[in-house]
Amino acid sequence: MKRVITTTVINQSGVLNRVTGLLMKRQFNIESITVGHTEKAGISKMTFVVHVEDQRKLEQLLKQLQKQIDVLKVNDITDKAIVTRELALIKVLSPPGVRSEINSIIEPFRATVIDMSKNVITVQVTGDPGKIEAFIDLLKPYGIKELTRTGATAFVRETQKAPAQQLSIL
Repeated sequence: MKRVITTTVINQSGVLNRVTGLLMKRQFNIESITVGHTEKAGISKMTFVVHVEDQRKLEQLLKQLQKQIDVLKVNDITDKAIVTRELALIKVLSPPGVRSEINSIIEPFRATVIDMSKNVITVQVTGDPGKIEAFIDLLKPYGIKELTRTGATAFVRETQKAPAQQLSIL
């Protein structure tokens, strides 16, 4: 099962290496990792998308991360209402004859052409990982020359949905 885990850490040399080393030693596959500064000086947030086999392994992972010296806070936010975003840069083969076709794909995804040459355009798209995947799938038939993705970053929404009440007729 895919899990989205955030860790708040002290921003100093070696923290990323120690945290990813821990995941590697425990044989967790990191599908995505992003790290960036927070609103507090000297504090960074890491967002991991990892594949975890079962609940027991997940609990073990969260406990091991929390034990790390520079880790201040660990959260599994997968089951909460969250905002997730990713950025992809894609170089697509686009001879002049198909450029308008490609532009008709770019527009509904609110993607942006950020560079253009005679036969290649570079497109930037942001959104949740599902949107990025759908966009890439539509561009594949034209020929993707190069692709890079930032990985997902996420945080919990301010307003969480209350669990729906179960009504009973009995």
